[in-house]
Amino acid sequence: MRNAETPPAEHEQAWLKKLGPGLITGAADDDPSGIAAYSQAGAQFGFNMLWTVLFTYPLMVGIQVVSARIGRVSGHGLATNMRRHYPPWLLYGVVSLLLVANTINIAADISAMGEALRLIIGGPARLYAMGFGLTSLLLQVFIPYRRYVRLLKWLTLALLAYVATAFVVHVPWSQVAVQTLSPHIVWRSDYITTMVAVFGTTISPYLFFWQASQEVEDLRADPRARALISAPQQGRVNLRRIQIDTWVGMGFSNLVAFFIILTTAVTLNLHGITDIQSSAQAATALRPIAGEFAFMLFSAGIIGTGLLAIPVLAGSSAYAMAGAFHWKSSLESTPMQARQFYSVIAVSTCIGSAMGFTAIDPIKALYWSAVINGVISVPIMVVMMLMAVRVQIMGQFVISTSLKVLGWLATLLMASAVLAMLFAA
Repeated sequence: MRNAETPPAEHEQAWLKKLGPGLITGAADDDPSGIAAYSQAGAQFGFNMLWTVLFTYPLMVGIQVVSARIGRVSGHGLATNMRRHYPPWLLYGVVSLLLVANTINIAADISAMGEALRLIIGGPARLYAMGFGLTSLLLQVFIPYRRYVRLLKWLTLALLAYVATAFVVHVPWSQVAVQTLSPHIVWRSDYITTMVAVFGTTISPYLFFWQASQEVEDLRADPRARALISAPQQGRVNLRRIQIDTWVGMGFSNLVAFFIILTTAVTLNLHGITDIQSSAQAATALRPIAGEFAFMLFSAGIIGTGLLAIPVLAGSSAYAMAGAFHWKSSLESTPMQARQFYSVIAVSTCIGSAMGFTAIDPIKALYWSAVINGVISVPIMVVMMLMAVRVQIMGQFVISTSLKVLGWLATLLMASAVLAMLFAA
């Protein structure tokens, strides 16, 4: 017999309707900065980097499921749980570094979108970049959460441009299969650095904060839903939804990453173009080799993914700050109801847009953003794994052994990546 407190509509949901926080989080991982990292991997090392996408997939799923479960079970985001259960110096240190890294990432993504539009139609890239930043900000501030989430879901389709691109160029699929499953790993500093960049792009701290907070947003948006720690009868349906949502979302993310590496491998790498510093540069280099259609798909994808990633980056900063300082935080609230929360979104987006007009080297800035993300991801992941087994936070929904294994393996991978990056520098 169905429990009266369990939202009945959830029992009839089609699986497509179950996709939300996990799908958007996964798609936002393939932002223009990520596209640049994957393009560099394919251009420099060809098919020998494809294995990284398969390797990180289950680990990425594991750690993102942990973050989503913390949000849904406790009814609070990661920063709020850190404030309640861990020392202030850890919380403020992590949130400060996350703000810096996200703002730099926003700047790089907005600049890449401006450059991509310039490549397609010509004109002033910086002006386009400012327009994209302003558009993203206005959408977040003035569109209520439920409608905005539907818009973000549709934007995930922009990533299919990178799957389509691979089918307009010649791909030796048998060779791809062999080198994906049995890669030739080169233990040189440039290979290790690129491998670390792929790992760091795939598993990023802002994704943890965003997905946990989106679970809380979904909780607040449904008047029948409750935090699972106080309504355990809703657990089975919601935890299964989180599993499906995250496996599909991260699978979509890694599939796109795979095709970006593949496309640049069969075009740029095979033609001796091995140094790619930005997603726009990858699109430009692709044009004379793969043709106009492939170029247009690749460039349009940069704009679409940027429009998806910027709100996730700015939003994760705002959720982290709001949790740290106990502010009201919801995209469903009006700007007057959650002033500090929306102020963080506005300031992050505006600073990111303005950085395109400074003398700051976006490539160096992005490198340091990746370094900061790598460094802070390890303590955040450790704290998440400790949260996920605390009865005070999770109640009867402490994570299973399989999730513990995946989560700690992902944490070990990122710790190893950071050490490798420091030694290779």
